[in-house]
Amino acid sequence: MAEKINSEKFNELLKGEKPVVCDFFADWCGPCKMLAPVIEKCGEKFADKAVFVKVNIDENFDLAAKYGIMSIPMIGIFKGGELVEKSVGFMPQSEAEEFFNANL
Repeated sequence: MAEKINSEKFNELLKGEKPVVCDFFADWCGPCKMLAPVIEKCGEKFADKAVFVKVNIDENFDLAAKYGIMSIPMIGIFKGGELVEKSVGFMPQSEAEEFFNANL
């Protein structure tokens, strides 16, 4: 399950060996709510390849500003502490799995 974390924990995870997949969301966002179960399933399927987390941009606006997040949901893949790939908006399960297969 993708753990909901804050900026401090996020920055700690970026220092780790494993890639980090972050679901940037907000509680008021309809497409974010639709994407959540898709990301949960992907988090289980790809748990050996990456750490899956969620960051509420309303509570962690420093990260939203740092990564220039203007539209949500945004899924970011971070390797070596850097944002290497992103996807903005809702995507169905099959598309999400293709995205992670290609980028993890």
